[in-house]
Amino acid sequence: MALKIRLTRQGAKKRPFYRVVVAEASSPRDGRYIERLGTYNPMLPKDDENRVSLNGERIQHWIGNGAKATDRVAHLMASAGLGEKPVRNNPEKAKPKAKAQERLKEQEEARQAAKEAEAEAAAAPAEEEAPAEEPAAEAEEAPVEEAAAEETPAEDADQKAEA
Repeated sequence: MALKIRLTRQGAKKRPFYRVVVAEASSPRDGRYIERLGTYNPMLPKDDENRVSLNGERIQHWIGNGAKATDRVAHLMASAGLGEKPVRNNPEKAKPKAKAQERLKEQEEARQAAKEAEAEAAAAPAEEEAPAEEPAAEAEEAPVEEAAAEETPAEDADQKAEA
């Protein structure tokens, strides 16, 4: 006979109220139970002391006799200080499927390529900075010559406009 410490639903429609009970694992959710161990009212605020009430002594007794708490009840017990919070393991079903894994690999490869390109771009300007100073001096002289060339056609256009 496998025993479970679980919730049974009580209350009206859209107004849930749960009893924490110990029952046989094969019995229906709201069916026959062995003993009532507490209550849980999700409609109350989380900081309300009446939201969860548990009989810790009886819960420890039933756990000692082989009863196992469901995930939700174990979480409620942990919040009340009667046990440790269960560690949940993500099942295989939750993993991405083959196409999604391929997409993730492609995205990761693209990120790596972008990082490498940034690293190369950051390294390349550092090498080119020293030779870049000499052409900069030539570039300063060129705009002066261009400006002189630009003034000449403008003067020609003024002379034609006067005539």
